[in-house]
Amino acid sequence: MYSRREFLKGAFIGGISLTLFKKDALAIISKASKNIPKNISPEKLSANEDFWNSVQSAFEVDRTFINLNNGGVSPSPSIVLNNQKDYIDFTNRLPAYNLWRYLEPNVETVRARLAKSFGCLKSEVAITRNTSEAMEIIQNGIDLKPGDEVLTTIQDYPRMLATFDQRARREGITVNKISFPVPLKNFNVLVNRLEKAITPKTKLLLVSHVVYLTGQILPVREISRMAHEKGVLVLCDGAHSFNHFPFKLKDLECDFFGTSLHKWTHAPVGTGFLYVRKGLIEKVWPLMGAPKKLDKSIKKFEQIGTHPAAAHNAVAEALAFNEKLGLERKIARLRYLNLRWINRVKSYKNVSFSVNVEDPSQWGALVGVNIKGVDVRKLADYLFKRHKILVLPIRHKAFRGIRVSPSIYTQISEIDYFADVLEKVVNNEIKSVLK
Repeated sequence: MYSRREFLKGAFIGGISLTLFKKDALAIISKASKNIPKNISPEKLSANEDFWNSVQSAFEVDRTFINLNNGGVSPSPSIVLNNQKDYIDFTNRLPAYNLWRYLEPNVETVRARLAKSFGCLKSEVAITRNTSEAMEIIQNGIDLKPGDEVLTTIQDYPRMLATFDQRARREGITVNKISFPVPLKNFNVLVNRLEKAITPKTKLLLVSHVVYLTGQILPVREISRMAHEKGVLVLCDGAHSFNHFPFKLKDLECDFFGTSLHKWTHAPVGTGFLYVRKGLIEKVWPLMGAPKKLDKSIKKFEQIGTHPAAAHNAVAEALAFNEKLGLERKIARLRYLNLRWINRVKSYKNVSFSVNVEDPSQWGALVGVNIKGVDVRKLADYLFKRHKILVLPIRHKAFRGIRVSPSIYTQISEIDYFADVLEKVVNNEIKSVLK
């Protein structure tokens, strides 16, 4: 059990360590790895605080707050941020020359590394600024005529739903949104509901790899295979999955995939990518005009005019950081952190979760928790204003609660402090957050 004073003392010591050690993330991980047994499993390593304290020192964060909303946007390791700053300085010295002669051409290295990480061709990867841009390229770029249908769920991201709804208002397409249980304990329920909703007019199916509301990991490959048998293309929203846990394109079998790199890749804010299956590139219009000669080129989706190269070039350093750390280690640690607070409150009858907490393969860093009788917004406000704990309040017809998302820089003392406070709320010791 941690008091506020004990927590702040640990955070202060952690802050000092950040100033004493060089912020070379790759060197930090290499040094930490030398001190652990070679054959240690990711699950056992997840509880090795010496190793994870070293990883945490690669980040410079404000330890006067406990950030448990890393699902929105994540800090970058210091070496990534410094890399970006260097690119900004280099650009500024002679912008018209340095930007277009040196920095922009080097984005091809980033494209190649993203393709390797995702398991696709370099010619199938477009560099974007976030998931929304990547997704809307496909949503607005596919030819649809009045009466054509797109299929999705009520739990998909609001911006993506709004994009389809706008096409419905403007062009007369039909948007079919199905619901599914929370938590989703049986994947067949979702697959069967989607299958039953497909009609001869259905052209495109949108599915989230990880549901932003709940943290639920969905069976994208099974959904893709079912949709393809019926001649329907699949667009996967991967905002919360890329570099969150290990997978490749072959594990999804989707036709399109969009993601943000400023979440679990720990790249600079304003970075993402879009995957388009090679044979479909020519069939998708770009959001901004491109010359005909680019009709078959993935680069037609990048024609956005002058923009900073510093952010997307620094992605290469972030990818190297994830490769060195290892995604098996990463997801094991994220689940370990969440289980630490989940196990403190899961036995209470007034507590429910957005995922099946008994099956960690269905979730990772994002987990929602609801306490019966507790106002969600009041709870989030109380945690932040009284304890400087940042979580995301969720108020949706599918799920109501707070979404908790720690990261690899999150300290055990921070999780334990959060668990202490949450348990007091669960035990009805804090009246101010009740309805």
